[in-house]
Amino acid sequence: MKSLKLHLEDYLRLRRQLGYKMAEAEFLLGSFVCFAEQNGASHISTKLALRWAVRPHIQRPQRAARLGMVRRFATYVSAYDARTEVPAQKLLPYRFSRRDPWHCTESEVLRLIQEAEQIAPADPIKGPTLGTLMGLLAITGMRVSEALALEREAVDWKQGLLTLRRTKGNKARLVPLHPSAVQALRRYASIRDEIYPKPAHPSFFVWEEGGRLTYNTVNRWFLLVACQLSLRRPGDRRGPRIHDLRHYFAIRALLNWYRAGADVEARLPELATYLGHVHARESYWYLSAVPELLQLATRRWERARKGGK
Repeated sequence: MKSLKLHLEDYLRLRRQLGYKMAEAEFLLGSFVCFAEQNGASHISTKLALRWAVRPHIQRPQRAARLGMVRRFATYVSAYDARTEVPAQKLLPYRFSRRDPWHCTESEVLRLIQEAEQIAPADPIKGPTLGTLMGLLAITGMRVSEALALEREAVDWKQGLLTLRRTKGNKARLVPLHPSAVQALRRYASIRDEIYPKPAHPSFFVWEEGGRLTYNTVNRWFLLVACQLSLRRPGDRRGPRIHDLRHYFAIRALLNWYRAGADVEARLPELATYLGHVHARESYWYLSAVPELLQLATRRWERARKGGK
């Protein structure tokens, strides 16, 4: 009979073939399998899964997520090992509540970018990198992970296109750029290549010693910049996050459509495609999460109900 470690290897391979990246799952389930081995367990039991999920340093939302991850793995293993127990979902119930986007104004976004360009003046690459990255997120709605995975050869300067290959769901997509965005990226590439003429990494955005920029680094510097501008307080969960630059793009697109009298319902699939949403319903979320959008949608519905335009 296969060990849990071998079952995990097969499970991860299968899920990746289906398009899932499984980076976090590999780390956490690897931890679970080690925990099982340390406790002399050769199969998954509900008691074992609960003990691992609710370890003292784990917070409540994380506990539910950890148990859910083991539950999916156990469901797979149960097809091969009849001793396997699949933990019930009701054991650690937790309802995910999506955090509402921080509705940044255009002036706030500009201030964030300008302040980011001034960070670490002793290092000539950090300011240009962070400022250009934030500007790209705000005008394209790209995910942070997509921008960080962007490589130099993925930029088509003539066509003004970015080819995103490492996206959510492993689906590649093209992102068209405004000429001003192409100009900003060219300016950054010129600075980057002057500082690091022999690239140590193919990534478009680089950091110290020409290496790839990481999410934790971007997030830490963004929070610092936001605090310097008094847009949030140190340690406070309220205030703009780096991901809100993606929200800024989506919200601005929807607001512009409503104000222009466009058929927003008909155009939502366009926005979903551009943002890389798997389903258009993910874009509908903005309508309920942003008060101004909800008001505009309500007014249009009321006009339609009364027979107006």
